[in-house]
Amino acid sequence: MIAASLPEQGQLVEVRRRRYVVAEVQGSQQPVGALAPEALRPQHMVTLASIEDDALGEELQVIWELEPGARVLDQQALPAPEGFDDPARLDAFLHAVRWGAASSADVRALQSPFRSGIAIEDYQLDPVVRAIQMPRANLLIADDVGLGKTIEAGLVAQELIIRHRARRILIICPSALQIQWRDQMREKFGLEFRIVDSELMRTLRRSRGIHVNPWGHFPRLITSIDYLKRDQPMRLFRETLPVGGHTYPRTYDLLIVDEAHNVAPSGVGRYAKDSLRTEAIRTLAPHFEHKLFLTATPHNGYAESFSSLLELLDNQRFARGVPPDRSVLRRVMVRRLKSELKVHWSGRALFPARELQHIEVAYAEAERAAHRQLQAYTALRQQDSQDAAERTATEFVLKLLKKRLLSSPAAFAATLEKHLASLEGAQHPERRAARRTPLGILRAMVADIEDAAGDGESDERLEEVVHTSSRLFRPTTAQEQALLDALRTWAEGARRRPDAKARTLLDWLGQIVRPGGAWSDERVIIFTEYRDTQNWLFDLLAAEGLTASGRTMRLSGGMADDERERVKAAFQASPDESAVRILLATDAASEGIDLQRHCYRLVHYEIPWNPNRMEQRNGRIDRHGQQHNPQIFHFAPQGFDAASIRPDVAVGQLEGDLEFLMRAVQKVEQIREDLGKVGPVIADQVTDAMLGRRQRLDTAQAERDAEPTRRMLVFERKLDDQIRKLYEQLQESRHTLQLTPEHVQAVVEIALDLAGQPPLREAALPGVWPDPGGARRRCPVFHLPPLQGSWAACAEGLEHPHTRALRPIVFDHELAKGRDDVVLAHLNHRLVQMALRLLRAEVWNTASHQRHLHRVAARTIPDHLASAPLALIYGRLVVIGGDSARLHEEIIVAGGEIQQGRLRRLNVGQVQETLDAMGDAQPAPAVRDDLARAWPAVADAARAALDARAEDRAASLLRLLAERRAKEAADIQQVLDELDRAIRAELDDEHRPVQLALDLFNESEREQYRRDIDALEARLAQIPAERAQETEAIERRYAGIQHRLFPLAVVFLVPRRMA
Repeated sequence: MIAASLPEQGQLVEVRRRRYVVAEVQGSQQPVGALAPEALRPQHMVTLASIEDDALGEELQVIWELEPGARVLDQQALPAPEGFDDPARLDAFLHAVRWGAASSADVRALQSPFRSGIAIEDYQLDPVVRAIQMPRANLLIADDVGLGKTIEAGLVAQELIIRHRARRILIICPSALQIQWRDQMREKFGLEFRIVDSELMRTLRRSRGIHVNPWGHFPRLITSIDYLKRDQPMRLFRETLPVGGHTYPRTYDLLIVDEAHNVAPSGVGRYAKDSLRTEAIRTLAPHFEHKLFLTATPHNGYAESFSSLLELLDNQRFARGVPPDRSVLRRVMVRRLKSELKVHWSGRALFPARELQHIEVAYAEAERAAHRQLQAYTALRQQDSQDAAERTATEFVLKLLKKRLLSSPAAFAATLEKHLASLEGAQHPERRAARRTPLGILRAMVADIEDAAGDGESDERLEEVVHTSSRLFRPTTAQEQALLDALRTWAEGARRRPDAKARTLLDWLGQIVRPGGAWSDERVIIFTEYRDTQNWLFDLLAAEGLTASGRTMRLSGGMADDERERVKAAFQASPDESAVRILLATDAASEGIDLQRHCYRLVHYEIPWNPNRMEQRNGRIDRHGQQHNPQIFHFAPQGFDAASIRPDVAVGQLEGDLEFLMRAVQKVEQIREDLGKVGPVIADQVTDAMLGRRQRLDTAQAERDAEPTRRMLVFERKLDDQIRKLYEQLQESRHTLQLTPEHVQAVVEIALDLAGQPPLREAALPGVWPDPGGARRRCPVFHLPPLQGSWAACAEGLEHPHTRALRPIVFDHELAKGRDDVVLAHLNHRLVQMALRLLRAEVWNTASHQRHLHRVAARTIPDHLASAPLALIYGRLVVIGGDSARLHEEIIVAGGEIQQGRLRRLNVGQVQETLDAMGDAQPAPAVRDDLARAWPAVADAARAALDARAEDRAASLLRLLAERRAKEAADIQQVLDELDRAIRAELDDEHRPVQLALDLFNESEREQYRRDIDALEARLAQIPAERAQETEAIERRYAGIQHRLFPLAVVFLVPRRMA
């Protein structure tokens, strides 16, 4: 029948003479008086998904009350046996409906692992299993580098979307990772995201007008933290938030922050201070229902910084400046280390052991002399700095000169020239005073450039800081000038030829990638901190014939996005398909990207003084999916012994400095799983040693100081048992959903046939088909044929990222594991989604000329199960909460035995027994005709059986939901009570360590501390109102629960003796 009422989720509607399924109904939040005219009564925005063949899946949003001719097509009658479908076709239809059902009340069944195009390790299920059990999924995913945090976040996002708990999603990440996040969400999870940046702003203004707000133009967005923190993007984001700072109901659903340590207050000095990044996230975070923070280094050694990061994640459990309770932290923090996961519980190796190796270099006397001259210049310059600004400037420039000298003659020469040119202004005191940069600004510039990756725009900023700093130097003495002149002469000559380290590298590379003059399949990544060194090395490689035909490629932060992706795709492609063997990369390529597929050797051309940067580089190949032992190479002086310190090689000499750096490398390797507090100490001691202020590396005290933090982040758990339970839960979900590769393939093949599209074509795939072992009888690999209409979009993503050849598809996760020459057609792949939507639309196609299926089938069962034919009715049960959110959805089955024109009802157990035993064979046509004639007499009784089953199941679900409502309400009360107690205890404690050390803080640190205390007092005052708001939101979600039943199909089961 036709109804004029407001539609509900899952109903079929007709809008603008086209049919849609209702995906979401959102009511207006504007208050309206009881006497307001009808036109001003609350209105509803309805999100619709098209079921038309030529626009399958396209979305439309309308204001229902204002949409002319909009109507609900409410068809609830049982399908009549006017014809019988092949059982395989009806199975495909039922699978499509089953896989589209989801329940927020069911915390066992998982769907997201089956909607991803990747091989998922069992341990990666932990975050999504936690998330579905939390009313608000706030998780700190702090797994080790390379364990797959992106995959874990994608699984959580996908599961929340499936359960209708998330729609508006924002991913915030470093700028260099935006494209990678977009591509991985699309290719691995079938989720479309758009990148918000300056280019998108220009495009939107041209197409939608100058007042467009980018944050509302699409539900799933990606942006960089450094773009978001700018004035205009942040102003536009604030415009999307409720007026007055209200957070209920929350405007957005899910916030994902990658490399989340970047948004914690910066740990410099005695007390961590908020950065612009911190302030930006603090503005956004309260307006998101769920939050995922991803970082391999959650703790930077500053307790106040860590507590602030936790507060950004979940301000109902944590508060800045308040030490987190371990039991509370354990609930929200997911942290596994490679050392804990080396072997899968089944015995399979997960992460091959890392090998730290060194390449010995015999340095020339000329290089030692240049090093001594720089040491002498450093000592002279540090002797009599006149004030703090000059000391800061002096240390920065001297440190940079030393770093670049240890990198390459080319890098050193470029910085030395800039330094010399800038020193000319320092010879004139009046010009020097006029252009003097304030100390605070100088320190900010230095801190900013030291955090940068040394690429593109940061190279220009580096030159600016060198220039600014050098102009603060006192006039150069004759002795200093002589040293600088000698260094310039050496650098100009040395930059034109390979030095000892470069020559050693060239010889070593020849043995690896071109042994005996013939190219091998081996690959090597060479990391350097500086573009000058990268370009110099490329020229040296070219002179050796190692760059021709694309054998060597460069990756750096200044590249155009499409060029950067082209290089990454080439390096990740098989050596059989891509000629590249050597990748010269700068540190802009060291955060978050994957380079491990066909490479396990990484060379640090210079040793970074920042341990975290070194670990970021190593993580490019030492990560999930690596098949070999990752080999990490550093250059060391001739005679270096990793086990002992040579007494005749002192820090200050070239060999002594390099040995000190190698000791630092060894220490980082030893404690790399806990660099948070010790890493900065190592960095500071390296700086002191390189500037002549330290002889030995000593981190003992720092390691002792870090022990409480380490203990806080390590939780006692039986990891093997936990992972085994996750695996069992995954298999249970697979069984419940009847998700097999064969079933997914059948759904696609049947949908293509129903849509009048050409069938899949069998394809060959080395090692799979033809099956070398002869075990497979059917081809599991297929080429996608040319499809017409809206189906043509299913070919998107089939192009190989490097060769651009169209890849075949497979439906089995195991066949796609570790391969890039096939595409996995998972549940969220465009092809499978099109097929599922087409089949699900059959629920509403009642006119005989429109429908593809009768939704009626007849099958056989063993004789002992029944004495007469059975009629089973499938129905779709949907439970909707008071806020129109779908709380539960499932397929139910009821029916009975047809005896003498009546239906004898079966119980639930009997129904399940017959379902388990039914076969694929159909009864004879004459038997099917008899069943069709008998149907009218038992149809009402069959519908009554289905209604009764629905009522019983709904009553059970209502009890379950009532328990969940009570638990959520009790949990939020407990959480806020614990927060209240913790804040009061912190404010009342006059002897806390920070308070006692306050006199040692500088003014900016004291100001930050005062702001933190004010924030705690304000947070305490908010808690009573927040208790009421949260409880009201929970009550509203579970109030007015109703259920709806939609008949799906009728299946007759005939004993074989009667068939």
